[in-house]
Amino acid sequence: MPEEAAAVVRSWLGDNGLDFEEKTPGQISFSLPGEKKLQTPVRVDLGPHALGIHAFVCRNPDENHVGVYRWLLEKNLRLFAVAFAVDKDGDIYLDARLPLSAVTADDLDNILGTVLSVSDNSFNTILELGFASSIRKEWEWRLSHGEPTVNLAAFEHLRPKDA
Repeated sequence: MPEEAAAVVRSWLGDNGLDFEEKTPGQISFSLPGEKKLQTPVRVDLGPHALGIHAFVCRNPDENHVGVYRWLLEKNLRLFAVAFAVDKDGDIYLDARLPLSAVTADDLDNILGTVLSVSDNSFNTILELGFASSIRKEWEWRLSHGEPTVNLAAFEHLRPKDA
């Protein structure tokens, strides 16, 4: 059964024009393209009974851990089929599991679509909550050195007032 599910995953990836790696049998890695978060790296693990989806969202926040984790937990209450998780290093992931018997192209489309949407739509909020000081410093440095600030546009409200 894991090989059947793996074939469905490979087929779905090919149908959606996504390159993937399978360095270890049963572990398929690829990236979902986004807008706010340009890429969401995903690993699919095929076990004897279930398929696990693990999508990297953001590294361990520099600050405001309580605020970030509270926001993630509150967001989990509104999510379907996926949930935010934190690994031993504090990095933030979206996680999902499907029984192998439920692995179809439609189910993958729904769950991976949810992963992409949630990752992309949550990214700037997580950055603002967990990296506000770094974003302010980046604004200051770019402005003082005449560097482009276009990729900071989502954080215009964190721009120094005197700049």
